[in-house]
Amino acid sequence: MNNPYVRLIVILGIPLLIGLGVGYAVRPSGIEPAHAQEHTAAQILPAAPAQQEKPAQTSDDIAVSRQNSITRAVFKISPTVVGINVIAVQQVQYRDPFSQYFDDPFFKQFFGDRTFKQEVKGLGSGFIISADGYIVTNDHVAGNATDITVTLVGGKQMKAKLIGTDPTSDVCLLKVDGTRLPSVNMGNSDDVMIGEWAIAFGNPFGLFEINDKPTVTVGVVSSTGMKLGQLENRFYRDMIETDAAINGGNSGGPLVNSAGDVIGMNTLIYTGGQSNTYIGYGFAIPINKIKKIVAELKQKGKVSRDLTAGFDWQAVDVRIARYLGLQKPEGIIVSDIKANGPAVKAGIRVGDVVLEANGEKVKSGDDILSMMMDMSPGDAITLKIYRERKSFETKLVLEKTE
Repeated sequence: MNNPYVRLIVILGIPLLIGLGVGYAVRPSGIEPAHAQEHTAAQILPAAPAQQEKPAQTSDDIAVSRQNSITRAVFKISPTVVGINVIAVQQVQYRDPFSQYFDDPFFKQFFGDRTFKQEVKGLGSGFIISADGYIVTNDHVAGNATDITVTLVGGKQMKAKLIGTDPTSDVCLLKVDGTRLPSVNMGNSDDVMIGEWAIAFGNPFGLFEINDKPTVTVGVVSSTGMKLGQLENRFYRDMIETDAAINGGNSGGPLVNSAGDVIGMNTLIYTGGQSNTYIGYGFAIPINKIKKIVAELKQKGKVSRDLTAGFDWQAVDVRIARYLGLQKPEGIIVSDIKANGPAVKAGIRVGDVVLEANGEKVKSGDDILSMMMDMSPGDAITLKIYRERKSFETKLVLEKTE
């Protein structure tokens, strides 16, 4: 230690050692070397879950996601729909340049009516209502047919027998030989709601023959209780209106709700006089009416409508309305009464004006007739009568025509 250089080194080294010791003692405890931090994180933090690849959605999953009440109804009803091809005999009048002379009654006694029968082909739709092969369609599709061929979904063709037909209501009942055939569930047309889905099935333009399955169109119930009156000796009352597209060949096909229940039979289209194709609205006969008619056709082959109200009538014109004190021409006036008939028993007199029938305004005699077409002997009609400038109601009970 006597060496001055050694003493100098010791004197200078002691402060340096003290400083290093103090610095180590007061270093921040949260900071660690990079390698130590990584090692601690690997040991302490929970392992991150491994990311698994999401399996691709299968076609079956996609199909399920696209199903809805309409597709389920289509799946349920399609097998019950049939295409109908018919051969019918129609009376055709012969026309020639001299027809203006031969149509005269004088010449007809020598040359006859100059008409002949001609076979014509037609097509339409229908639906199976029972497993043993009963099929419903329109009278204007198969009512006059001499040969009826029914095509089932899948292409199988069967000859059908005409069980009975009712031209007045335009309902026809056919039968094929079969067992365990798919059949529809006939719903309740009285609870149809305006705005609910309506699905029309059928054979428009004969397209059934191309794919051996019906064409499906979808719309809504546009209106109910449509009274279209008399068309070609047929009476259309309480029709269901829909905007589901209906065209030639759809006649006789089912109109179905989203539950897959038949609510009507497609029968008419509104063309506006412009064409014979759909331009916006179609009309279906309510299924509740069809049920009643089909039951009678099964039993008798026809629907009996030998009914009488017991009075005759004529329209109320401006002159009659003024004479009777009516504010405007309305209703029908009773022109004659059958002795001891329903009208007499209801207290109706000649000169009475019938303003309403069962709460519906009477605009012409067709309104009374079309209402009677849906009734049977013993059914009653409540009439609102105008007599001597006063109105009252009376109940008229229909009777069978003698």
